[in-house]
Amino acid sequence: MNVEAPPQSGQTISATDADRPAIAAEKLSKTYRTGFWLDRVVTPLKDCSVVVPAGETFGLLGPNGAGKTTLLKLLLGIVQPTAGSGKLLGREIGDRATKHKIGYLPENAYFYDYLTGWEYLDFIGKLFGIDSATRIQRMAELLDLVGLPQSAARRKQVKQYSKGMMQRLGMAQALMNDPELVFLDEPMSGLDPLGRYQIREIILMLKQQGKTVFFNSHVLADVEIICDRIGILNKGELICSGTLDDLLGEATYFQVRGQGGTPEELEHWLDNLEFQGNSWHGQLNQRSLAAQAGLGESGESEESEISPDQIGTISNNPDRFITALTKMDAKVIDLHLARQSLEEFFIGQIRQQHLNNSNGSDDGRLQDNDENPGKGQNVAPVN
Repeated sequence: MNVEAPPQSGQTISATDADRPAIAAEKLSKTYRTGFWLDRVVTPLKDCSVVVPAGETFGLLGPNGAGKTTLLKLLLGIVQPTAGSGKLLGREIGDRATKHKIGYLPENAYFYDYLTGWEYLDFIGKLFGIDSATRIQRMAELLDLVGLPQSAARRKQVKQYSKGMMQRLGMAQALMNDPELVFLDEPMSGLDPLGRYQIREIILMLKQQGKTVFFNSHVLADVEIICDRIGILNKGELICSGTLDDLLGEATYFQVRGQGGTPEELEHWLDNLEFQGNSWHGQLNQRSLAAQAGLGESGESEESEISPDQIGTISNNPDRFITALTKMDAKVIDLHLARQSLEEFFIGQIRQQHLNNSNGSDDGRLQDNDENPGKGQNVAPVN
């Protein structure tokens, strides 16, 4: 087995320079030829550009087959791009010295089944050239951090591990070298709620330590809590990226949950009204508030004369709605200012791209199997 030596003196890489992004990719593309005669061209990733500043946590979202894992593999140098370029920690993708400062958790990590978790982490530590005393200390700390009992790690072979235990072991190996830049591909996969919470706390801890984290996830609630910025990838294209405030906007409407009343009465006040058992929830209709405040009558033609500034001013006070609920024998359980959720924004962006492309023909991009384009078929990269 060929094992690359750790960086020599003078090769130290630091991601603390604020002027240098930890990740900088420009127009990365990947194309394969597939089919029995290799006569079909598929493009799981097209002209993807992304910049992640040092110390930032970046979440990449997208449906299955969007190209997320392809992008990670290109950034890590596991596969070569058909076009485009990129740098990690200021050096070209694939630089050997840089690899010793990177941690990576694949979506479906491969482990040596007949090793114990302890033996596997020891093996990983040796690959990085970590001395014995430091390895032992590091392994114990990481096992405690990811919530994997040391007794199980020392005695059980990996083939006896549950999905959650293997995911925890995978996170531990990704942090074995104390990396400056961490790539996580679906880190919450296969974890119970407690495991998800622990992984989320680990990522937040890495963030506090000033490390850069780039991860894919389908768990949008966790992304909202963890990430400084997000990007949405679909059909091989990066649709948008930015901070949550930039993408979702400010809280501009009231979200209401309550009980009682009738659908006919509530629909006058609430948009997106939904009933669940004996309770309901919806968004407070700003024009109804404005009309009831005397800025307009109930007729549609007069409501249309209410200016956006007037609506914004009066709709910040939901007292008239609460008074109306009392008259209809209903009550409020929860009322708070809200903005569109990340899930709503995500679905809206995917649908908008679909509408924009609805008049086009099939562009040859992989839809459902971009993460493994060679599965069950002949495939070759296009250089």
